[in-house]
Amino acid sequence: MLSSEPMTVPTVSGQPLGDEVDVRARPAAGWALLRSEISVLFRRKRTWAMLVALAAVPILIALAVRLTESNPRSNGGSGPAFLDEITHNGLFVAALGLTVCIPLFLPLTVGVVAGDTIAGEASAGTLRYLLIAPAGRLRLLVVKYIGAAVFSLAATLTVAAAGALIGAALFPIGPVTLLSGNTIGVGESLVRSLLIASFITISLLGLSAIGLFFSTLTDVPVGAMAATIVVSVVSQVLDNLPQLDWLHPWLFSNYWLSFGDLLRDPISWTSFGENALLQGAYFIIFGALAFGRFSTKDVLS
Repeated sequence: MLSSEPMTVPTVSGQPLGDEVDVRARPAAGWALLRSEISVLFRRKRTWAMLVALAAVPILIALAVRLTESNPRSNGGSGPAFLDEITHNGLFVAALGLTVCIPLFLPLTVGVVAGDTIAGEASAGTLRYLLIAPAGRLRLLVVKYIGAAVFSLAATLTVAAAGALIGAALFPIGPVTLLSGNTIGVGESLVRSLLIASFITISLLGLSAIGLFFSTLTDVPVGAMAATIVVSVVSQVLDNLPQLDWLHPWLFSNYWLSFGDLLRDPISWTSFGENALLQGAYFIIFGALAFGRFSTKDVLS
């Protein structure tokens, strides 16, 4: 016979056991969502196409310098002076590749990924299903932003690695002379290259936050991508106008080419710290704007 006594629900610390399990499951759900986001990002053909295109930049530069060097009819005195350093030490290819990519190619690819974060899900009709999962809108935004940041790191390391490999294959490798006149060994120069890659990755975090915000404004990913890229170009144009010197310290692109301090002995961390603070400010401002927009947005797809 069934007992007439009321059924008791097991509790932990005064809370129903089911609620406790749900609370414990939320962090696991967040990590699963992050793993899924990164996995999907790097399974896309578009992602690999952009990484291959970025790797092609230092490779083409190195090949052009190598072919020009071996051509007796070429004019060895033409072109920027720093290109000549490549022929003496292939390790310069990585730094040169990053210098060439940071104004346009890296922001272009980051703008594509960041602009697609939320708008891409809405366009594909999967955003509503993601919100049904025990993630929440804030957690979904954080996961999407981390995915864009991971791509920024992968893109920067791709350029640096491709430059180092092609430089080692085509040119001699040896000690590197820093901007301060000191000479460091190959091992330390590779560490400096990783520091430069870290500096540039941090430089792109503010742009990633801007792209995330634009992505919450529309269900058309191309529009968010284009807006992010246009903002990047406008910021750099304004940064090169001497009449706007007062504005330069506030532009997220102001420190993009300031990694020269990492090529001195001892290393000057001033620009690194100022760049990190600036990008952090853009992350807070546009992250808050993205959350404010996304938390009140009607998700219909």
